Amino acid sequence: MTLPVLLRWFLTLCSCPVVRSCLQCDQVVRYVHEDFLSTVKGIRVREQVELKKIIDHAYTNYRETSRLLSGVIDPTTLYRARTEYQSEFKRHWKENRTNSLQWDLITILEKGKRILQKHLEIFIAEGLCPNKCGLLYQRVMNCTSCQYGLFTCLSAKPPLDCGEHHLEADEGEEVVLDCFLSWHTLVVGQTEYHYSWHPGETNLLFDGEYEELVVTKESKIVLNQLSVSEEGSYRCLLKDQKGTALSRTFFQLKVKPFPSTSPRLVVTLPSLPLGYENTPYSLQKSSFLTVLILLTVLSITGSFIIIKYLRESLKQQEEERERDSRTAGDIELNTETE
Repeated sequence: MTLPVLLRWFLTLCSCPVVRSCLQCDQVVRYVHEDFLSTVKGIRVREQVELKKIIDHAYTNYRETSRLLSGVIDPTTLYRARTEYQSEFKRHWKENRTNSLQWDLITILEKGKRILQKHLEIFIAEGLCPNKCGLLYQRVMNCTSCQYGLFTCLSAKPPLDCGEHHLEADEGEEVVLDCFLSWHTLVVGQTEYHYSWHPGETNLLFDGEYEELVVTKESKIVLNQLSVSEEGSYRCLLKDQKGTALSRTFFQLKVKPFPSTSPRLVVTLPSLPLGYENTPYSLQKSSFLTVLILLTVLSITGSFIIIKYLRESLKQQEEERERDSRTAGDIELNTETE
């Protein structure tokens, strides 16, 4: 492409005023372009001005691409688009250079537009207003003003309602109530979960008063040692630091009481013989006396056995000593005779 043709292309496409776009809002992208213009060697001032016009026109295209896709972007999507574009920009000038500097710049800037469009489409489909219920003020950047602000995301469902859960538990057990939703992490600022209770079963349209239970930064609470009196409707409200309710979740709790125990069969024991003491104390006393007599008899018998054993042992030892003495006397007599 010759220089006159490029000039006509610029004059045709650069009629729109220069505005900021999502990629140009990023300081890193702006520095990449500025560094490129300042490091190009061997070109005249006029050619440098023309390169600047190409970049400005790319920003206009980026703005239009953003406007067609809601015109906003979140920090995560902007970071992903900027990182991919920065990598492609550097790789292009190392591997895909042609003889036309202007054409090379147009090529990479058009690729930046496709990169931006790809990431914006993913953001609109998955990241923008991810709340399927409730109210979310999502922090995003306006691709025209480059200013961050809060984008109002109000679900198509009835305001704030995020469903109703039916729970059952036995009396004496525990149950966990948790009203966390993934989009709660996108809420700007501090949040609190307000749990309240109303006896009996209610519905989503119930406007009666609820008894406040607990206010916590955690999304779940545990009800321990349940009793039948605790069954009813539980409500969880997520509120931001201004006290604005963002989501509302209901729990219908049914507590099953302990099964009633059947009466025990009473067994009637036969009456004891006449004159027999049948009180528990008398029975214990009789048993104790019997055991005591048995222990006494065993002790006496054991003592006799031990005494007899000791007598036999002493008698045996005495006989052995006498036998040893006679043996020693005989040996001495034989020695004298010799």
